[in-house]
Amino acid sequence: MFNKLLVGIILVGLFFIGVSNMVHAKSVDNWDKVFPKSDKVEIKKVSFKNRFGITLVGDMYIPKNISNSEKLSGIAISGPFGAVKEQASGLYAQTLAERGFITLAFDPSYTGESSGEPRNVASPDINTEDFSAAVDFLSVQKNVDSERIGILGICGFGGFALNAAAIDTRIKATVTSTMYDMTRVNAFGYNDVMDENARYELKKVLNKQRTEDFKSGTFAKAPSNPDKLQGNEPQFMKDYWAYYKTKRGYHPRAINSNGNWNLTSSLSLINQPILAYAGEIRTPVLMIHGENAHSRYFSEGAFKKLTGDNKRLLIIKDANHVDLYDNLEKIPFDEIEAFYKENLK
Repeated sequence: MFNKLLVGIILVGLFFIGVSNMVHAKSVDNWDKVFPKSDKVEIKKVSFKNRFGITLVGDMYIPKNISNSEKLSGIAISGPFGAVKEQASGLYAQTLAERGFITLAFDPSYTGESSGEPRNVASPDINTEDFSAAVDFLSVQKNVDSERIGILGICGFGGFALNAAAIDTRIKATVTSTMYDMTRVNAFGYNDVMDENARYELKKVLNKQRTEDFKSGTFAKAPSNPDKLQGNEPQFMKDYWAYYKTKRGYHPRAINSNGNWNLTSSLSLINQPILAYAGEIRTPVLMIHGENAHSRYFSEGAFKKLTGDNKRLLIIKDANHVDLYDNLEKIPFDEIEAFYKENLK
């Protein structure tokens, strides 16, 4: 039972400051996204540093034909966990830019084109900070109103987005899509089946691995997303595979498509619950999840922690977890647009 829990927790990661920091901004000429390019927006590759000195790289999507003096709402977008900005977050960013927002899809620390060593490390603290760093960047853009900035987190970055909204009062509206609470699933397993004793055994394995990593000077990797399915996998794993390992969503820089998380990343996720202060979020929150998603309970559990009458949980009929990555018939962009326009004004 323990070994199954260990593998399951590790695999969850597979399927899934000021003007001086604006060091680069250039047009994106060579299209490297998994979705078609829009002719309604201008796209610039940008970089900026977070509070830990890590350089984050993002794509900024700007509606065409706006005037130099025009100020629009800004939205920072990241996720899913283990994905890159050329995948789902870029699709969300481009679509919302078409609808009148300046958006920023960015690679989190240690992944994609962003910096940070060693590679492929997850941190609830640093990944939450990544959202605030994106707010730093957006807040000084000439066409962004710094008082009208929101964030959007997909999958595991939905949880980090809620955590950012709880600490960063500059964030005026938050959307989560098909949210995972990465700290909950690593500490308790899927559907909260892992008890204290099983969690202790998991920590023993991971801490033993720390010693081995230190001795070898390398970092052991979690199991990778397989190149082929055996056919007996749970449906949600098949759904992840269908996105990350096929032409639909494959990208060579994405951990979930082509790589491995560091095995010991789970330690900080086990020990640092990210939704402890979710009840103190005073700004509006829209949480979106698929009716048939295996992960639906994460959004339902997080939503119960929220307070106030400006929070909404939207369940999408007949949608699974991965449908909300790229299925334009399932992603409720009309509702997302209306939410931001109502609350970023």
